[in-house]
Amino acid sequence: MARISPRTAAVPALATAVALLVCSCSAGAGADAGEKQGGTAAARSGQRLTATLGTADDSRGPAPAVPGARRGGTVKVANLKDYSHLDPQKIYAGEGYSTSLLWGRQLTQYQVVDGKPKLVGDLATDTGTPSDGGRTWTYRLKDGVAWEDGQPITSEHVKYGIERTFAPGFELGPTYWPEWLTGSEDRTAAVKKYGGPGDGDLDAIETPDAQTLVFRFPRPQSDVPYMAAQSSSSPVRKDKDTGTGYDVKPFATGPYKIVEHRQNQSLTLERNPHWKPETDPIRHQYADRFEFTFGKKILNTAQEVLSGRGDGAGTVTTKSELPPEIYAEARRDPGKRELLVAGSQGAYTNDLYIKNSRVTDPEVRKAIHYLFPREQARQVLGGPRVGDFATTLSSPAVVGWKKYDLYPVRPAGDIEKAKEHLARAKDRPRSLTYAYETESPQDDRLAQVLVDAFAKAGIQLVTKPLEPAAFTSEVFRGDAPYDLWISTNSVDWPTPSTLLPDSYHSKLDALANGIRYANPAVDKELERIAGIGDARQKADALIDLERTVMKDVPVVPFLYTSVTQFRGKNIGGAAIHPIYGSIAAADLYVKKP
Repeated sequence: MARISPRTAAVPALATAVALLVCSCSAGAGADAGEKQGGTAAARSGQRLTATLGTADDSRGPAPAVPGARRGGTVKVANLKDYSHLDPQKIYAGEGYSTSLLWGRQLTQYQVVDGKPKLVGDLATDTGTPSDGGRTWTYRLKDGVAWEDGQPITSEHVKYGIERTFAPGFELGPTYWPEWLTGSEDRTAAVKKYGGPGDGDLDAIETPDAQTLVFRFPRPQSDVPYMAAQSSSSPVRKDKDTGTGYDVKPFATGPYKIVEHRQNQSLTLERNPHWKPETDPIRHQYADRFEFTFGKKILNTAQEVLSGRGDGAGTVTTKSELPPEIYAEARRDPGKRELLVAGSQGAYTNDLYIKNSRVTDPEVRKAIHYLFPREQARQVLGGPRVGDFATTLSSPAVVGWKKYDLYPVRPAGDIEKAKEHLARAKDRPRSLTYAYETESPQDDRLAQVLVDAFAKAGIQLVTKPLEPAAFTSEVFRGDAPYDLWISTNSVDWPTPSTLLPDSYHSKLDALANGIRYANPAVDKELERIAGIGDARQKADALIDLERTVMKDVPVVPFLYTSVTQFRGKNIGGAAIHPIYGSIAAADLYVKKP
């Protein structure tokens, strides 16, 4: 999920994860590396850490073996909340993508070896063949790919799945297929051109035979291989499409099938006998079963897992972070420390957002940049383990990323520098409003840190705590009376093409361009870049434009985020997925079945 919009839901305590593409660490490694060295090597050096495009050979199965893995047993997964969606065309969250790989497959997907991601063909034989300057893309399905009942997966099934993204009820899922296939600026316009599978075939997708798909786009699209890895690119069989029921129990194409889903209580998976490892370069089928439970407090779960009480030794979490209350204790105990699973949250940055339509003076926004007490704010959220200090809008994980720091400032802030910019402001504010979610005591403490820092420059920061359920609808209203908030900024895949174009063009509504950024020169350049058909050239142009945008200080970069999760001592293969930013369920195995 991946824009300055409700899809990048605010993460004030950095407690939820959607992530893309940075090297991750296996159990116990990430925390030491980050804290001893002062942050990720990528952030310090400017090294580009991103996914490469694999070949047809890379796209063959089976997936590279997880060292030490063995077959058998049951993996127990304890998460606080159930999944908002299991319907593949509705999933739009990183951990949801990751876990759905257990039962679902896409045209392409990310193969991970030694923490390094490579985009390869999943159902398709490769990552796609472009022609006509990037307006046409062709995919061919592998032989032997099948549904959980043994029927072959066909090109018509993939086409039908993609056509569903146009239908009512799929508004909150990714909108790229509808927009790109019709050449529309937004999903609403796309639906007017093609209403959905109930309106017949979508001519922009051709299926000349059971294994071939040809996508014809009105405009050049260089990022189709990456977009084809999203869950919205999953096949759906019309005879198995149960409407809203498909969101509870989709039909499987992956190594496991859903045998029972009791919403908000449990989810049980068993082996899919018709999944063939020789067709799958991504997934494994080590465990006999996966048993998910929902609703138990994560603090209690973490204590049981780290101590090995009850089912703790065979339990893992794929959604939740280690509670800060027990982090220090776990780090001191060698036996517990080895059960921590830490890594970078890929292409996510955590930023202080400034509503540009309310804070219109660039000098005031620069003053806010210097006032922001990054060091104190990070400490309140958990210290260095939650991330490295950011200086750029995008993260080191995206294609073409370049390190820069337009307005260098000490981590503690620079009050005198802030006052200098306020003195130059045409409309110096006496007060500003800061909105935040009230999910934990950390949120209140963070708000107070900001209040104290702004007061030193003579600005009263009025805090507006909001209930989590209301935060998105309140803050992202165009006329919402909030000047500042902290939220997560990311991309939907490892190129910058879903950041500036989908969040910073002035024509976008408040749901996309929540900060209401507007710069005519940036608009014009974004429109030029949209016509570039070469993926690398497009990425480089967008990264260069990012510096122009950041001169306006539309947001204040805060953190390249990290995550720390946990696993029981009898769970093997646990590592943070470098794409999706949480423990990769498809690699897990039971050490002693």
